[in-house]
Amino acid sequence: MILCDIGNSNADFYQDGKVWSMSHKQFKEFSTQERVYYICVNDALKSWLQGRNHFIDLEPYFEFDTIYQGMGIDRIAACCTIEDGMIVDAGSAITVDIMSGGMHLGGFILPGLGAYEKCYASISPRLNLPVNPSIALDALPQKTNDAISYGVVKSIIMLLEVTCKDKRIFFLGGDGKFFSKFFSNAVFDRTLIFRGMLKTIKEAHLEQ
Repeated sequence: MILCDIGNSNADFYQDGKVWSMSHKQFKEFSTQERVYYICVNDALKSWLQGRNHFIDLEPYFEFDTIYQGMGIDRIAACCTIEDGMIVDAGSAITVDIMSGGMHLGGFILPGLGAYEKCYASISPRLNLPVNPSIALDALPQKTNDAISYGVVKSIIMLLEVTCKDKRIFFLGGDGKFFSKFFSNAVFDRTLIFRGMLKTIKEAHLEQ
């Protein structure tokens, strides 16, 4: 049994504790005789997967307590494993969700670091500069590249601090490990979504 989380940028796989990634192009060339349970937030790939042998869409099997409308299945899968805490998926977008007593209280979405870079570049060619995640946050910047990085990184961290209060923070996603180092009450867990998928497979009795 293989698990697959298809996002906006790539496809992440999980099998027997091992995690690996593929580009969307590589994913379309991927072939296996094993059963693949997947979730997908990419509409084009979701349509492409319809009717393909061995690929089973897990989305219809998730049961999740929330009044949030339009919540992505990847966010639902991650939240399913957390009773109390804040879940931050720092990928192409940064999604933040709060769980309390097994209930989803709500959440919000920020651009990912790459999206911030594109935003600045659209303002002026002079701002077409990379975000430096390692920017020092204890002193005001003295050059433009540092000013951009400082504005992006510090604003994200401060918003997360205000939101989490005393809750534990669970980070995942490509930039999750980086952001987790700023919080003493944080853990980076790249298997969080897959654990939610495994839980749903078990509860829905879909095991082979």
